[in-house]
Amino acid sequence: MASRLFSFPNPVNEIASRVVAAGVVAVALVAIVGQQPWLSAVLAYGFLARVATGPTMSPLGQIATRLVAPRIAASPRLVPGPPKRFAQGVGSALTVLATLFFFIWHLDAATYTILGLLVVAASLESALGYCLGCRIFSVLMRVGVIPPEVCLACSNLEVRRRTA
Repeated sequence: MASRLFSFPNPVNEIASRVVAAGVVAVALVAIVGQQPWLSAVLAYGFLARVATGPTMSPLGQIATRLVAPRIAASPRLVPGPPKRFAQGVGSALTVLATLFFFIWHLDAATYTILGLLVVAASLESALGYCLGCRIFSVLMRVGVIPPEVCLACSNLEVRRRTA
């Protein structure tokens, strides 16, 4: 049970990922526009939960996978999980840093700057299906920082061509 709880789905439904990204955009915009930098902690929890358990412990993940994505007319588009998990890790790092800036160092401007960067990245994912974290993952695989075994579907060009 514990091993299943702390697992990340592979493959991932890209439609659900894009719905989660839209939720991230919404929360980050509320934080910025509403001057509520403490919401960076809410975002940090969500990202950390998604890195550790996929959608299982993430409220946004649950809403996306159980409520919204199944009701979208488009059929699921399955993509490899490791790049999406990496992207969630990048989001975790950014939102934890934003939370530290706010709660520990009292640097609201730095918190808002990071949240603004998150809005841009999550908007690209949500609106265009362009995942910056996935692109970084791809570059790191190409230069050998991430070994091919981490994502066989990513490293096998033939598999990628068939799923594109």
